[in-house]
Amino acid sequence: MAEWLYEAGISEERAIMVERGSILAARVEWGETVRAGLVANAQLVTKLAGARRGLARLSDGTEVLIDGLAREANEGDTLRLRIVRPALAERGRNKRAQARPAPDDALAPAPPLLDELRQSGVPVREVRIAGPDFADHGWDKLVEQAQTGEVDFAGGSLAISPTPAMALIDVDGYGSPASLALSAVPAIAAALRRLDLGGSVGIDFPSLAEKRERQAVDAALGEALIEWRGERTAMNGFGFVQLVSRLERPSLVTRYACRAEAQARILLRQAERVAEPGTLLLTAPPAVRRAIRTEWERDLARRTGRRIEWREDATLAPEAAFAQAVPT
Repeated sequence: MAEWLYEAGISEERAIMVERGSILAARVEWGETVRAGLVANAQLVTKLAGARRGLARLSDGTEVLIDGLAREANEGDTLRLRIVRPALAERGRNKRAQARPAPDDALAPAPPLLDELRQSGVPVREVRIAGPDFADHGWDKLVEQAQTGEVDFAGGSLAISPTPAMALIDVDGYGSPASLALSAVPAIAAALRRLDLGGSVGIDFPSLAEKRERQAVDAALGEALIEWRGERTAMNGFGFVQLVSRLERPSLVTRYACRAEAQARILLRQAERVAEPGTLLLTAPPAVRRAIRTEWERDLARRTGRRIEWREDATLAPEAAFAQAVPT
């Protein structure tokens, strides 16, 4: 029976849905307050002429995009909004959070990840970070896939890239184009859940000249995505398929594309798992060191009951940061 395993990390909550030793789905939250489910008041700053869209500012100064504005709304009005998608950090730019008017809703913070999991209908079990549960189910491999965007399958591999417009999945491998495309379908369906991919997703299959081959891939994809909620196009003559679903949070691929910020949290988790006695020595490049806030370091010292020391090494890649125990 599937169950959610939940870890409360330092500045990162993690959850994996597991069954028979494998990860079926995953969620990662970084503690942002402005995320899907938040209901808050905001001031309408800009309303686009002739449209029902605009820009509003929350009390903390965060600017959010609004869709579905009432026609009588005016700039300067105070509105009650529900956040439907958080801000997204992408290479080269940041996308603002998105909201819709919610005049009848009560003010409420975004639900914690643990509450969302408990409402999913799947059993939830909280586990210790120092325990083996995540590692035993392949957490480290999942993080590697999120960092690299590379997912292997029998006969080929997927290359997953986040872009401002959509997440792109490129299918590559050997064998005939038709057999490669069919072999990739289960891996694609699994990656959508494991890497928490939502919104617009483009899949670049090998080009298939025969209509019957394209129809076979469409049928296989439809069967593999039978529990997936969204819409999809049929494969075109160039092998391209587009999936569209609700985008409520950043995917794991988007999270881990922020290399320093992601690696800072990975390093903190690694430090909590150090079993040997002594002072905790964290070795990291300057970008990762800067990404770790003072309060996170204090939290690490409190959780572990240890003194923390740092060694900066500019020659290290972010992914090469590590934690170890040294004699006190």
